[in-house]
Amino acid sequence: MSPPVPHQASCVVIGGRAVLIEGPPGIGKSSLALGLMDRGAVLVGDDGILLQPDGDGLIALPHPRTRGLIEVRNLGLLPMPVCDRAPVALVLRLDVLAPRFIESAPITTLHGVPLPVIRLWPDSPVLALRAEMALAHHGLPLRQVT
Repeated sequence: MSPPVPHQASCVVIGGRAVLIEGPPGIGKSSLALGLMDRGAVLVGDDGILLQPDGDGLIALPHPRTRGLIEVRNLGLLPMPVCDRAPVALVLRLDVLAPRFIESAPITTLHGVPLPVIRLWPDSPVLALRAEMALAHHGLPLRQVT
């Protein structure tokens, strides 16, 4: 198995599948992670995780320096329960220019692994719900990790 590599993203696990949350600084990655955690997701990492190739997939792992911490704007770094490893099923990119409609999820490649990517407009009051729907409709199926 290849060693894990750092990746700039927040990450939560929903139903055993990891969702990477990408975007520029200040766009709301941590806020979306918090919104999803409020709906039952579990934190892998905030604004920096490790990705480990595993066969034809990727495993998301917390970064040891920030394991179990999330930045809550105006409050600071707060401790949260953490998931230590989960298969990556979807990449969400927060983007003010996200398309209003897509036919299917485009594919991005991270560390040689193709993954569906969905661009979401970050200022939606139902962003967490949209993220869950993106995972349900476009995410890779749950797979066992080794």
